[in-house]
Amino acid sequence: MKADRKQVKRMTAAMRTIHWVNVISMVVAVITGLYIAHPYYQTFIADPAVDKYVMAWNRWGHFIVAIIFDVTSIIVAYLFFFSRFEKPYKKVIPTSKNIKEFWEVLLNLLTLNRRKNFDSTHSDSFNTVYFSVFHLLLAWMLFTGLQLYVHGLESGESSIGTWWPWMLHLVTDWTIPISSWIVGTTATGSNIMDVRIIHHMTMWLIITWVVFHIYYQVWRTIFWKEGDIAIVVGGSKFVKEKKA
Repeated sequence: MKADRKQVKRMTAAMRTIHWVNVISMVVAVITGLYIAHPYYQTFIADPAVDKYVMAWNRWGHFIVAIIFDVTSIIVAYLFFFSRFEKPYKKVIPTSKNIKEFWEVLLNLLTLNRRKNFDSTHSDSFNTVYFSVFHLLLAWMLFTGLQLYVHGLESGESSIGTWWPWMLHLVTDWTIPISSWIVGTTATGSNIMDVRIIHHMTMWLIITWVVFHIYYQVWRTIFWKEGDIAIVVGGSKFVKEKKA
């Protein structure tokens, strides 16, 4: 038997574009978000008339990348179920096959590739579930962020009418009691500060997710030797193929 390599398409051009747009947006969101929470840099410009707009520009940048996240999240949610390339939702359904594959991939990680009883050619249940967790965290981040945004529109007015704040309150006000329940302040009443705290905490959870994601992609590239880290660049990986 002779071992050869075959090229396997894993990400479409659209998904790779979304991936890198999200990467850039996340970097901007973290930098601006941390500044909004606690200003940690200045413009080094002596003119107070310029310096006073630093916070405004940070808020604007944060809001713009949040809109980008909203758009890409809608696209990803649609492709999660209706993509013609692959349908990730099938991998998160708790069937016996998916559960077995999930644990085999996890054991493969924990045993440093000494045990590999699954097919790594296509997306596995472990990685699909892991990415699903990321998108759930991102959705929660977006809802809490929009609640913080609409909280600033206390008059109920906006440049495009009263319907905009009304709609945002309708779809995000539920984050206040849930945030208060998580923080543990329901006994004293729900408030917007709890949403700020949870929004900030979720950012660190997402950063933790990203750190492990990068580590795991490098790990798979080293141990599996299938070029997994190149998927987000060229869209393909190369797996062993046995031929007679």
